[in-house]
Amino acid sequence: MANTSQSKKRARQSEARYAVNKARRSRIRTFLRKVEEAIASGNPDAAKTALQSAQPELARGVTKGVMHKNTVARKMSRLSSRVKALSATPAE
Repeated sequence: MANTSQSKKRARQSEARYAVNKARRSRIRTFLRKVEEAIASGNPDAAKTALQSAQPELARGVTKGVMHKNTVARKMSRLSSRVKALSATPAE
């Protein structure tokens, strides 16, 4: 446990940052889940809309330091290619 006043303050700040970052990560995962569900449903318009709303959230995760830049780039790339493939295939 922290002994000095400075280390106690840092512990408090760390807990506060943890809560904020946890909420951000959860929010990002929710947006990603919505994209995944739209892709699974086979609706290209819904998937495209979900992806467009998820991209700013992912980018915000990078700027806030919650996620790594390359991780987000990889996720965006893979999701957009899946949405594009969904749009390319004719709906049956």
